[in-house]
Amino acid sequence: MTVILELRNGTKEYRGIPAVKDVSFTLRKGEVHALLGENGAGKSTLTKMLAGVVEPTRGEILMEGETLALKTPAEALEIGIAMVYQETSLVPSLTVAQNLYLSDKKHFHRLRGTYIAGQQFLQSLNFHVDPMAQVAALGAGQKQMVEIARAVHHNAKVIIFDEPTSTLTPEEKYQFFQLVERLKKQGVSIIFISHALEEALEISDRITVMRDGEHVITDDTSAFDRDSIVRAMVGRSLTDEIHGSAVDHEIRKPGEKVLSVQNLSMQNIVRNTSFSVFAGQVTGMFGLIGSGRTEAAKIVAGVLKRNLFHGGQVRLNGKPRRYRVPRPAVRDGIIYVTEDRKVEGFFETMSIAENIYLAGLTGGQTKAKTVNMREMREIAEKWTKALNVRSINNDASVIELSGGNQQKVVIAKALVQKPKLIIFDEPTRGVDVGAIVEIHHLIERLAEENIAVLVISSYLPEILKLSDRILVCRQGRVVEEFDRRKATEETIMYAAVH
Repeated sequence: MTVILELRNGTKEYRGIPAVKDVSFTLRKGEVHALLGENGAGKSTLTKMLAGVVEPTRGEILMEGETLALKTPAEALEIGIAMVYQETSLVPSLTVAQNLYLSDKKHFHRLRGTYIAGQQFLQSLNFHVDPMAQVAALGAGQKQMVEIARAVHHNAKVIIFDEPTSTLTPEEKYQFFQLVERLKKQGVSIIFISHALEEALEISDRITVMRDGEHVITDDTSAFDRDSIVRAMVGRSLTDEIHGSAVDHEIRKPGEKVLSVQNLSMQNIVRNTSFSVFAGQVTGMFGLIGSGRTEAAKIVAGVLKRNLFHGGQVRLNGKPRRYRVPRPAVRDGIIYVTEDRKVEGFFETMSIAENIYLAGLTGGQTKAKTVNMREMREIAEKWTKALNVRSINNDASVIELSGGNQQKVVIAKALVQKPKLIIFDEPTRGVDVGAIVEIHHLIERLAEENIAVLVISSYLPEILKLSDRILVCRQGRVVEEFDRRKATEETIMYAAVH
């Protein structure tokens, strides 16, 4: 088959340390090529070189046999290479249609025509997004759909998708896979980066696995199964550790009732919901998009406000609490680990050490009232070692880290504040299989240390593996509670839907 895009012996170094080392990669015309590996394996760096975001330190890029010297993403787009990033790059103050036609002066200044064209184009992709909606008001899944639509709109010959499905619902994923099939038939070549190995096995023609910045293996998809991919990624099988059954360990007995929520209400999103969380247990919370699970957790943590009248009651260790901002909740020991780490989880231009230390400073857990550089280094060293954060050093900016290591920094920020109740919202979204195991072990250790843990996840195997009790949300309230030993994926999903 014809090779459309090629990287020969590509190396990219940061501060003299290679993120990608002497990697060769080929993309054929009209194929879906899955690029897999742990966080920090070099996948995003490799594709950013191909998309003109970063320049290779050494190596050569060829497009249809001609050598490229890409300086910017705009240059890559001109010759037909588009990239959909894991974190959206949309302009939040503009509408969906304006973002789609941002580089098209003809459409951009004719709003009515832009909205009509945007609506027709989104409908042709079966993406249900209002073209007149402001991007800032969209959910993470809809933003991702707009990113995908924008890449397709440019009629690129090569499209690079970096974790495109991590925020999509099952229906949206189905539409995306249908779109990928249509693009293939049109001769478009696709690089697909994903931590969802089943998705890669389903839609790809070839698979390349990277580890520690180096190429491990490339072969036809038919030569792989899930376990062989994981072994190539991490050097051992992790299947049992990730997908442990509900009888892998005994149900932890509940300790003191740390959190009691009664008739919690917020507009039409959270409606008279009640639940409890106990020390020494992991309480899992499952629900579909719009079920109110995240909003209920944010009310408990003071991120959102419940209704002033008839808003229900929140009790922490038996005492009533009403938080209007997160700070007093943090002081009381309630920590919320956000599902959107880039927007709400860290200061991206600050270093790892500064992020972790700042969390301790604002939470009142550090000794100093002002920044103490020695204390900051000690605290950062402690937590980066404890959570195995992989970076050049603790002075590296968080934005330079891979997704899994960014998530570990967010968790370190939470743990440095010594929580009594910690709420994990989608703790392993966009995280590789190795980091998933590490985060799962951490959550289990926290429960064993008698901390109350609430895990919100849309991934049922994760809920079943971690939880001692499982709460199911539907239409703004908790509608069912399961003992993990009696719960199955079918019973939980039935409760979430019916």
